[in-house]
Amino acid sequence: MSGRGDSEIAETREEQSDLGDARALDDVEDPAREARRARWTAVVTGALLTLAGLAASTLRATGSAPALVPAAYAFGAAVCALAAFLGNRGRTRRALWLLVAGVMVMALGDQFD
Repeated sequence: MSGRGDSEIAETREEQSDLGDARALDDVEDPAREARRARWTAVVTGALLTLAGLAASTLRATGSAPALVPAAYAFGAAVCALAAFLGNRGRTRRALWLLVAGVMVMALGDQFD
């Protein structure tokens, strides 16, 4: 026997259920927060890929690579910049697909080297 009465056990169950409700509310994310996080992710990723593409385009243009290679990097960087802009406007799905397309264009241009 634990020495506690039935009323004490009922109170601890109520406290646990109150804590469970609070935990359940913490687990549910705010849709506005999720949308904001998706927008920032698209913007930051687009900006980083744009900078990487422009840097690669500049490096390839100064080297002995064919003209198609730096052009592909520059075009892929422009697509990623457009994706960052669309991500900032809340078009995160389109931004994701444009990021994928931009990186694919850069990778394809690298194959011509």
